[in-house]
Amino acid sequence: MNEPMNFPQVDLPIDMIAWTEVTEDVLNIYKQSCRLKACIFALCLEGSITVSINLMKTEIKQGDFITLLPGTIIQFNEQKEKVCLGFVGFSSHCVNGVNVIQSTLASFSTILGNPVIPLPPIIVSYFKDYFSLWARITTGPYPLDTRMAQSTLNMLLYGVDNLYNTQSLPQKKLKSRKEEICRELIQLVIENYVQEKRAQFYADRLGISLQHLSTTVKQVTGKNVLDIIANVVMVDVKAKLKSSNMTIQEIAYSLNFPSPSFFGKYFKRHMGMSPLEYRNS
Repeated sequence: MNEPMNFPQVDLPIDMIAWTEVTEDVLNIYKQSCRLKACIFALCLEGSITVSINLMKTEIKQGDFITLLPGTIIQFNEQKEKVCLGFVGFSSHCVNGVNVIQSTLASFSTILGNPVIPLPPIIVSYFKDYFSLWARITTGPYPLDTRMAQSTLNMLLYGVDNLYNTQSLPQKKLKSRKEEICRELIQLVIENYVQEKRAQFYADRLGISLQHLSTTVKQVTGKNVLDIIANVVMVDVKAKLKSSNMTIQEIAYSLNFPSPSFFGKYFKRHMGMSPLEYRNS
């Protein structure tokens, strides 16, 4: 892959949406690959369907729970029978006020590698009840405001983090060494991004040359190493800007930027606006 692939981006029109019966009629809308700006959780209630998640084909069966973090590339391919999903989604506007990485610190890279996991029947019943309640709330006369939606998202993320640390994950076929390097890089970035934003640091930690790391990441993800690092940093920064009273200077120093000015330039390079403009948007 020499150039990154561009996919149409899909968001949700309001902070939080939930349905109890998403059928193939709705899923067929996503037969073309798209990249999610939203964060989506779903539970297969009936039937099965084949999907591609981050370009990897996966079969979703009854009792499977699906976690689709922002940036996920999704495509619904085919279903052999009637299929029905429970669903709750959070828009990018809602997600930007939540630190997704901090909320799933123990399992973030595992979720990326295993977005679909089977659940025991008792846990399935809990999620059925949750989806039913959320559907009533989000379609009722008093929908959740942004802060309440973000609190719900935080609760879900902590719950998913716990699920991934307590449930036995299905055995997957061994990844290629290139995919494994990318997974290890993401985990290292999550653990070290506050102090280290240099690509060379991560190459050294992985025990490979920077050129090897750069080439591998580009081939697997279509992005460069600094993009991967910046994506993780921006999740934290956007959450601090939208959901805290920290000053721009305090945010800059909390993430080990050498100065507020340097931080401002870094943010504008990746977001196209200043931190203050983003906070007020």
